[in-house]
Amino acid sequence: MTEQPTPAHLKADMPQIPGVGGPGPKRVGRNPMLPLIVALAVVGVVLLLAVHWLSRSKPAEGPREEQTAQIEVPPPPPDPATALPHATEANPAIADVAALSKPWSSLDFFVRNRLTGENIPATIIRLPMGSPAVPGGYWAFSRKAPFGSCELEYIADLNKLRTEYEYKSANHPLVGNPCTHTLYDPLKTTTIPPDNAWTRGAIVQGSDLRPPLGVEIKIQGKQILAIRSE
Repeated sequence: MTEQPTPAHLKADMPQIPGVGGPGPKRVGRNPMLPLIVALAVVGVVLLLAVHWLSRSKPAEGPREEQTAQIEVPPPPPDPATALPHATEANPAIADVAALSKPWSSLDFFVRNRLTGENIPATIIRLPMGSPAVPGGYWAFSRKAPFGSCELEYIADLNKLRTEYEYKSANHPLVGNPCTHTLYDPLKTTTIPPDNAWTRGAIVQGSDLRPPLGVEIKIQGKQILAIRSE
């Protein structure tokens, strides 16, 4: 004999055992795109932070660049030689007579060599004798040594003459060659070959062959003119 199914309202309820839960709700399936979405969101946040940081750091560099651009390089010191008188054919004046009024006073200048066109460094000395109104009261010479490449120097420091040049009997300024330690006396004259012409600056010490090359001087009113070099 076939059993008939029991109606639902007549079924006995399952007993509830303490500590054991009944069947729970069904879990919804996990979205497989969720990790990718999270990763893209993190990358986007990182990019936004990087752009924000760069936008804030660039203005900070601007003032440093402007500050660097504002630093001025100081110009080179002026060449003292450019301030010296340059005697030319058109304007041979090198000084006023009053500028060399004291005995043994001196002045550096340049005189043009007419043959080579070179500006030659020279010095004029006010001698302790003779009138300042006549050329004989001065001695002008080229500081370019007649032989070699050294430049002569006018030495008014007697102690330098006695120590560096070892000229113990120095009692007035002399002209010296720092390369050979030859000394020339502005107060003494000598002759030079081939025509035995008289020239100032006789050698009192050293082995140089002749005195410095002279510069012709003229006095015109209150001005001293350097005409030409020897």
